[in-house]
Amino acid sequence: MKQMEVTIMGQSYLLGCPEGGEAALQKAVARVDKEMCAIRDAGRIKARERIAVLAALNLAYSLTEAGASAAAGDATDATAGDNGTGAGQLSAPDLETLMKRLDEALVQDGQLL
Repeated sequence: MKQMEVTIMGQSYLLGCPEGGEAALQKAVARVDKEMCAIRDAGRIKARERIAVLAALNLAYSLTEAGASAAAGDATDATAGDNGTGAGQLSAPDLETLMKRLDEALVQDGQLL
């Protein structure tokens, strides 16, 4: 497993990344950074941990909505052979891995959610 240094909301993190997954990880980091910075810049919340939780909830909600939209589309498409884990959707193990990475990154901040 390769390690990559990334920056989220001005803080550097060293993350594990499977070979060939660099682009996907960078895309995920950019999305998390954008979400966290937007929450911070709104000015109401200052604590990094609370910002991370809200960003995680916002992103999980977006994934859930995308999954619901895709499922509704699959229900009306008689030729759909997708098992519900198509592009833009994460399976339960993927979500667990993402949450584990978030927890590990926050440990470096000195506090765990």
